[in-house]
Amino acid sequence: MAEIQDESLSEPDPAEGRVAPGAAPRRHRKAHTTQRDLARYAGLFAKRTQVMRSSAMRDLMEITARPEVISLAGGLPDTSTFSPQSFARQMTKIAQESSAEALQYGPTEGFASTKECIRQVMVAEGMDPDPDDIVVTTGGQQAIDLACKALVDPGDVVIAEAPTYPGAVPVFCSYEAETVQVEMDSEGMRVDLLEETLERLAAEGRRPKLIYTVPSFQNPAGVTMSLERRRRLVEVARERELLVLEDNPYGLLRYEGDPLPTLYELDGGDYVLYLGTFSKILSPGLRLGWLCAPPPVLPKIVLGKQASDLCTSTLSQYFVDEFFAEGSWREYVDELCGVYRTRRDAMLESLERHFPPEATWSEPEGGLFLWATLPEFIDTTDLLARALRDNVAFVPGVAAFADGLTGKSSMRLNFSGSTEAEIREGIRRIGSVIAEQMALYGAITREQPSLGGDRAQARGLTPSVGSDPGGDVVPIRRREPEA
Repeated sequence: MAEIQDESLSEPDPAEGRVAPGAAPRRHRKAHTTQRDLARYAGLFAKRTQVMRSSAMRDLMEITARPEVISLAGGLPDTSTFSPQSFARQMTKIAQESSAEALQYGPTEGFASTKECIRQVMVAEGMDPDPDDIVVTTGGQQAIDLACKALVDPGDVVIAEAPTYPGAVPVFCSYEAETVQVEMDSEGMRVDLLEETLERLAAEGRRPKLIYTVPSFQNPAGVTMSLERRRRLVEVARERELLVLEDNPYGLLRYEGDPLPTLYELDGGDYVLYLGTFSKILSPGLRLGWLCAPPPVLPKIVLGKQASDLCTSTLSQYFVDEFFAEGSWREYVDELCGVYRTRRDAMLESLERHFPPEATWSEPEGGLFLWATLPEFIDTTDLLARALRDNVAFVPGVAAFADGLTGKSSMRLNFSGSTEAEIREGIRRIGSVIAEQMALYGAITREQPSLGGDRAQARGLTPSVGSDPGGDVVPIRRREPEA
């Protein structure tokens, strides 16, 4: 395979990341895109790679990392809110007192001290887990993967909401599951439709391995499952002896309304596996999450993690321990809630101002996202391509559906990772592109679409299109690229 050794020298591409001072020029292999190249490798791939799917958010990361792009796509928390002084203090203490231990391997299940921090978070939401039922994972994403690794065989049915977390779809696909999605409304998953689905599957002789749900401030829809439906879902799981994977990254990020009990609390940990993460309430860069599972299930989860990465980052666990030892983690979460509440409000107001009357969207009481739906003749995947030319990004709705087809007229919008000014300008840009598409549709069909402003005028807001095509253009501070 002499061709594989064929390399050429080129200067480092700044887009590929930071280059160490004095580093030699990077070597780039040839593309290997000829038919012969592709055929040579094709026979080596596992069959499951044929159904594996890329994550829509990760695909957009390279584009949205550009300083001129306003990204309403990724689920990025605002890590600039974390005190640099606190970070330096905690890392300095680790370096001075525990450097050797923090740089060493740790137990697969995670340190007891980190599990105690996790327990504090869960107690804050009304749960009281046994630390022995907890495994510390490399982020919440790994927890989804480990649950599927332990439970799902090729062809098994996994039930999820419609729409569902876009990052879960590639996991289900990689384990060759058949994902059956159940419709949602403003009160979360339609449990009545879930029961109908379970009856249909039972008639076919099929039993789901897992029911995956994000009941609080759902990603991507932003809605919260009602208490009545939570209770009924737990009852259904008990009656049918089905496992539920409750994904709860945002439960503490509530901006209004009263907290609801988690499925794990209602169930007691018999049929509900509970997934949590520090990514949204502390830092995603820590890559620290956890999974609570019934004792018969947990050993299989641990075996799967041993094979994946041996253990979760010891340094990250030490950092969490030190942060919680300061006793101010609740105050930090409260601060985040204040920041995100203001940004959510800015996005909702901007949608009223700049989106057409035909559009609808959720109004979340917490979390990081809302779900907007446009007239059915607009394909948001195509809309994204056009919006990127105006340096604004969102996640197209199809990413939240396993069939890759449903949700074509919807989009997920994130309000946590951008400033208020960026949110207002980003929504203005998207609204302008929507108006452009609607005008084109009207010209083709000879129908007169609404071009925005009716809803805004009704609420005393200035429309962005029609009578005021320019809207309120907000200057956006350009972020300097990394050296």
